[in-house]
Amino acid sequence: MKKIAIIGIVGVPANYGGFETLVENIIGENASEDVEYTVFCSSKIYEEHRESYKGAKLKHIGLDANGIQSTLYDIMATLRTSNKYDIALVLGVSGCLFLPFFRLWFRNKLIVNIDGLEHKRGKWGTFAKWFLKQSEAMALRFADVIIADNKGIQDYVTDTYHKPSALIAYGGDHVKRQVPDEKTAEILKQYGVEKGNYAISVCRIEPENNCHVILEAFAKTDRKLVYIGNWEKNEYGKNLKRRYSGFKNINIHTPEYDLDTLYALRSNAAMYIHGHSAGGTNPSLVEAMFFGKPILAFDVVYNRATTDGKAYYFKDCKQLEELLKRQGLDGEVMKEVAQRKYTWKRIASQYEDLYN
Repeated sequence: MKKIAIIGIVGVPANYGGFETLVENIIGENASEDVEYTVFCSSKIYEEHRESYKGAKLKHIGLDANGIQSTLYDIMATLRTSNKYDIALVLGVSGCLFLPFFRLWFRNKLIVNIDGLEHKRGKWGTFAKWFLKQSEAMALRFADVIIADNKGIQDYVTDTYHKPSALIAYGGDHVKRQVPDEKTAEILKQYGVEKGNYAISVCRIEPENNCHVILEAFAKTDRKLVYIGNWEKNEYGKNLKRRYSGFKNINIHTPEYDLDTLYALRSNAAMYIHGHSAGGTNPSLVEAMFFGKPILAFDVVYNRATTDGKAYYFKDCKQLEELLKRQGLDGEVMKEVAQRKYTWKRIASQYEDLYN
């Protein structure tokens, strides 16, 4: 049996982001009997400190996995990872500057998923970008295997570091569920929309997700938009909320975590808008593809790779506005791509192939 330690996430049960959803779905029913996972979790986030979850062992660390403590949190997890584990699976590079020291005692296989080139994100300052770039370099130097979640990321690793990497994306079929018609009707009424007469976008409200571009385009049309995100997190979001809340066709909402509500909104939308310009395979995009709706995505290599070049793409407000006015956009091809490439059973199997 292979024993795998997972480092770098908030923890499970998943209640935060993409890596947490990844771990949630490669453990449990999608894991083979030949694999035993141990997941390091933040005790600051979880009131209940479980010893196990979905067959995985849980180890808790008394630090916050996000913010100023995140790097120290990752380092503490590596310090607790001994050679009793056959594989250390590190998700993200924020703590990878510590890998030269980790390698002094950990002699078994080290796998790092470098995520979406964090040092290129606009939200970071100069020092943070430098730190993340150095951490990425340490990951590429000391890991036995590098995982890229997108062809664009894989090409970057090849071109920048001249090293091979394994291409493994995220799954998205966990969004499938059954919601009664009566409840669906109540949810749509709550959000002030009718089936098929609105677009939806779900994301963190940050400049790199082009929220301003999306809102400006919709403000110039009569197309309805349900826009769900953390608008109060920063000044960027607060300013956009103040500016566009008065438009009758724009429905700005706070984060929504209820899975039934999200399913009802996404499955009944006319289209999905995806503004992310950074990162690799964005989990929200993969999830949206399973609904078979037309996807209008910001035109970057990562989004084209994720959608096999078969979505609709925009580079600015004008191009998005033109797409919104087009008729007969097709979304069924997105479902075909998703079912072929992004099921969690497939993703879990790809990870286990690396362990062996």
